[in-house]
Amino acid sequence: MAKGPKRPQPAGLPTSEQILRFIQDSPGAVGKREIAKHFGLHGADKIALKALLKDMTDEGLVDMAPGRAFHKHGGLPRVTVLRVAAVEGDAVWAVPDRWEGSGPAPRLRVMEKGRKGALGIGDRVLARTEERGSGHVAHPMKKLQAGGETIIGVLVADTGPGGKPMTWLRPADKRARFDFAVADMGDASIGDLVRAELSGRGPATKARVIDRIGDPFAPRSLSMIAIAKHEIPHIFGEDVLVEAERAAKLPLTPDGREDLRDLPIVAIDPIDARDHDDAVWAIPDEDAKNKGGWRAIVAIADVSYYVRPDGALDREARRRGNSVYFPDQVVPMLPETLSAGVCSLKAGQDRAAMACHLVIDKQGKVTSWRFTRALVRLRANIAYERAQAAYDADVPDEGWDADVLPALRNLWGCWASLAKARAARGPLDLDLPERQVILDEAGGIAEIRVRERLDSMRLIEDYMIAANVAAAKALEAKKSPVMYRIHEPPSREKLVSLKDYLETFGQSFALGQVITPAVFNRLIDGFSDDDRLAEIMQAILRSQTQAYYGPANAGHFGLALGSYAHFTSPIRRYADLIVHRALVDSYRLEVPGKPKGLPERTGLGEADRKGLSRIGEAISALERRAMEAERETIDRYVAAYLATKTGEIVSARITGVQPFGFFATVDGLGGDGLMPVSTLGSERFFYDEAARTLDSEHGRVSYSVGQRLDVRLMDANPISGALRFELPDAPEGGFRNRPPRRDGLKKAGKHMVGKRGRPGNIRHQGKRR
Repeated sequence: MAKGPKRPQPAGLPTSEQILRFIQDSPGAVGKREIAKHFGLHGADKIALKALLKDMTDEGLVDMAPGRAFHKHGGLPRVTVLRVAAVEGDAVWAVPDRWEGSGPAPRLRVMEKGRKGALGIGDRVLARTEERGSGHVAHPMKKLQAGGETIIGVLVADTGPGGKPMTWLRPADKRARFDFAVADMGDASIGDLVRAELSGRGPATKARVIDRIGDPFAPRSLSMIAIAKHEIPHIFGEDVLVEAERAAKLPLTPDGREDLRDLPIVAIDPIDARDHDDAVWAIPDEDAKNKGGWRAIVAIADVSYYVRPDGALDREARRRGNSVYFPDQVVPMLPETLSAGVCSLKAGQDRAAMACHLVIDKQGKVTSWRFTRALVRLRANIAYERAQAAYDADVPDEGWDADVLPALRNLWGCWASLAKARAARGPLDLDLPERQVILDEAGGIAEIRVRERLDSMRLIEDYMIAANVAAAKALEAKKSPVMYRIHEPPSREKLVSLKDYLETFGQSFALGQVITPAVFNRLIDGFSDDDRLAEIMQAILRSQTQAYYGPANAGHFGLALGSYAHFTSPIRRYADLIVHRALVDSYRLEVPGKPKGLPERTGLGEADRKGLSRIGEAISALERRAMEAERETIDRYVAAYLATKTGEIVSARITGVQPFGFFATVDGLGGDGLMPVSTLGSERFFYDEAARTLDSEHGRVSYSVGQRLDVRLMDANPISGALRFELPDAPEGGFRNRPPRRDGLKKAGKHMVGKRGRPGNIRHQGKRR
């Protein structure tokens, strides 16, 4: 909601800052009555206080919790309902039972009093929250009635005990092994994707539908499952859309901007790109002091001009953290009037840009940089494949301006120098395949393939990395806050695990050496002619830490860089928007003009400056959520594609081994499927945890990670993305003629696996699938 004119305040009324300080410092819940009492307000002053609190709520300074108590916007109420999410040793962790703040829900350490272990997972408590250090703790006040766990799934008709027709909820999570009996369908129908609440325990667990989401099999709708499961915001509020429309009408003039419209700047993107953040240009440097060097410009959409700090648009972008890309749709961080409209760099149209000017020597070292706000008019938007073909053939596309092909030649020439610098730096070189789902016009699956890795892609990557480094160092030079992109070196624990794994290949790995990306690259080179290379790269990837955002620099291990920030994708990443705002402040790049109904400044806002660490934590978690949702949706499309091929023999590679069986991936398509141990043969199997193998009792058969084999596809579930395999020569229903073994579960350091594929007993919950 846009800010209106400030109401005149009575002389005795406290300021917004004083009220915020009182709310933050108070040990209990703070409502209008507590505020009025603390500041000694009576009569007309109370009416004015009510109006002031409404203004503060509209401006996003405070939120109202249940019970009409106020708390700082984006934060936790002083008193709220929590749900226990984890118990780790003596530590009990809880999350808000309901969370509508920006970013993922915070995790609180529960300070139990009296008898330890009184709280268990799923318990709900009314608690007083307290900010401590960079996090929160909770002091329980009262244990509440338990709330049911919610689950996403599809309603299916099947039989129950005694052949009785029943409705079941089939979970959308591939890790779920059971369907749940439905006690109440609400207004949903068989085949609907729903959100349901579970109640009861063990076989008595029932599902009650609380929300109908839609038809998961409608064209272009498999992503709905991930959106619902991960609670990804996908509908913009009216106040956000209104502000976006206002922002889209902002005048775009050369005032305060460098006019770069005469330069043949081009954007090179995936063929299916929905938005265009970045464009590039390069030319040989005529400076005699930089013989053989280059001048380059990386032009990035000037999103900070349109998304002003602390406005409705900004709060929504921070709440989303990033855009989420699915084969059938994109859930944008910004409304489409901006993300696919005025912010997107499109050929032939004037666009606002943040320009990073780079001077590069002949060895690819960036020797200087400067940042300006600019006006650009791109010559062309080119797909990776077409840019590569045009450069290789030295032939322009029909319709290209005469200067586009020369511009590509210069970009490749400059990239040859940047590639030298990359090789000298020695970043981690994991060339892992990326699956691409191609849909037809009706939304059906036309093809699933591995995306080809082209030089045009590497070229753009290296320009973007150079600009990102320049942004980080430029802000450091001004002692400005920086939202770094951080990738820490692998932990010793993960390196030990990698060492143990490599020993199964007869490959040594010294833990005492200085670990750099080059160490892993040499390991990869040693397997370059080995069909196990993909497994080695996956193992190296598993050994790496998760990259994240934060204001305290720890370098980027994978890229072998000391300072790195994300600057090049502000349409789809909030971190980049913060870096843009910091550059605006540090280099005084504000542009003239007072926009009507929008915040005036385009630099860092108060929320940015005061909460950089928390914003970093939040957007890092949101990035992980998006990656998981995108990966799961690709798996669902793979399963939908393979559902027409059940019963067929497919070539697969074992990617994981567990006591209950092994997981295999279909060659060329991906998508993990389970081969249950109960289908492997009439012999018992042992699980060797160190070697990650399943070995038959008499040593006739062994299954290990990386092994290739032909399997029969028995089931492909598009709802969960799960696949199930059996051996081609297995009898119908698998090998199930041996009784479960109940004596020793361990033998010679290996786990004895019983009939059902895991040590010990299994507790049934609902209907086993």
